[in-house]
Amino acid sequence: MSERWVGIVVSGDKIVLVDAAVPTKGPLVLQSDQTLSLQGGNRAKAYHVMSRRVEDYVRDNGVTRVVIKESAVSGPGAGRSHLLAAELRGVVMGAAGAACKTDCLAKALISRTFGERKVDEYLHDDGFWASNILGKLKIGSREAAMMLVAARGK
Repeated sequence: MSERWVGIVVSGDKIVLVDAAVPTKGPLVLQSDQTLSLQGGNRAKAYHVMSRRVEDYVRDNGVTRVVIKESAVSGPGAGRSHLLAAELRGVVMGAAGAACKTDCLAKALISRTFGERKVDEYLHDDGFWASNILGKLKIGSREAAMMLVAARGK
């Protein structure tokens, strides 16, 4: 029996959303791999639209869990783009959390607790993805898919 899970990575003014059927064992079965961009203009209205898009997607597709990549600690002081991405991440977390179980995972935590390698090594390993995902996953979406692979055991 599989469940529908969504992995999300927020970057700047867009989100990468990977939707997969997640069985208890075996590879994940890709359902959707898409990038949603924040609309231009008034930022508050754009956040509202993104919130509705995420919440509607999760509800309409029977998603039972969303896993979002946490913000990483940046160098001395966070720049404007980092702060704006954090705002968007909060919007996405609230929207997903209104529709289903929602968790956040830090990349550093995954590197310490998943497998023998760091996350970035998995992201560049074509063989890993060929054996862990059924379907055509874009290379730029691997980090969102990694949220799902790493969360499966938790």
